[in-house]
Amino acid sequence: MALPDFSMRQLLEAGVHFGHQAHRWNPKMADYIFGARNNIHIIDLAQTVPLLHRALQAVSDTVAKGGRILFVGTKRQAQDGIAEAAKRSAQYFVNSRWLGGTLTNWKTVSGSIKRLRQLEEMLGTSEGAQYTKKERLTLQRERDKLDRSLGGIKDMGGLPDLIFVIDTNKEDIAIAEAQRLNIPVAAIVDTNSDPKGITYVVPGNDDAGRAISMYCDLVARAAIDGISRAQGDSGIDIGASAHPVREEIPTASQPAGFQGLAGPRGAADDLKKLTGVSGAIEKKFNDLGIFHYWQLAELDHDTAHKIGEEVGLPSRADGWVAQAKAMTAEAE
Repeated sequence: MALPDFSMRQLLEAGVHFGHQAHRWNPKMADYIFGARNNIHIIDLAQTVPLLHRALQAVSDTVAKGGRILFVGTKRQAQDGIAEAAKRSAQYFVNSRWLGGTLTNWKTVSGSIKRLRQLEEMLGTSEGAQYTKKERLTLQRERDKLDRSLGGIKDMGGLPDLIFVIDTNKEDIAIAEAQRLNIPVAAIVDTNSDPKGITYVVPGNDDAGRAISMYCDLVARAAIDGISRAQGDSGIDIGASAHPVREEIPTASQPAGFQGLAGPRGAADDLKKLTGVSGAIEKKFNDLGIFHYWQLAELDHDTAHKIGEEVGLPSRADGWVAQAKAMTAEAE
């Protein structure tokens, strides 16, 4: 694996160079502005290219060292891209309203996450049948509200090691909390924003949907590169089981559409290397007939989600698949 490639032409096609109207500018962005056309500031992409590469390197290095990346983008056009990129790269996200104290008051936030898990368990098991229709509706509304705010960080397990932000003006509270805790910030900074205090400034359009999608994709791929590097540094032979002979067995407890192995083909992979996988969850994988990274790498979205439900962490399923693909990509 390697850092994702991109070109100035791709940035131009995505509209990264378009800033805001000249009268709305922040003078602190003057060094990053090429000029103005039709009263619209044009961002100097000759600076954006190396600065974006620097930010991607920081993301990859952070993940390679076992760190967590928190994607933050609550504006409408960023919400879907932020969530998809974080899930694909086994990271974390906030794409709804930022709750004040999410970082600086993590202890209280952890209590809310615990409540969210309780509600998910109550409503997802037979225990929920004991409630009346009205009570269930009340619990579902509480769960949905918590999930909108905390669903993307419920598996984070602690403070992030770097946050990636779309629109520094809108996410000023998140940035202030990160700065207070000395958490590095990589951010897309438009011509109407203040770059002060941003660790990795990336001058660029923070409104265009195509540009936002490009940023999210690049950061996700950089995180996946970090995962691949971490696995290589830990001594895992990602080519050892690239195309093993499979012995498939039907098992009643396995998700529909999936068949596991009767046992590992050679040495089993250490599935605890996957984000959020404990020894207990690894045992659940083994009980389902999953012993190797290549098995997870071949799963489609629906089957991966079903397996995630079986082991108790459905929200991590797409991330596990991404990690597994990263670990086997070099051998394919």
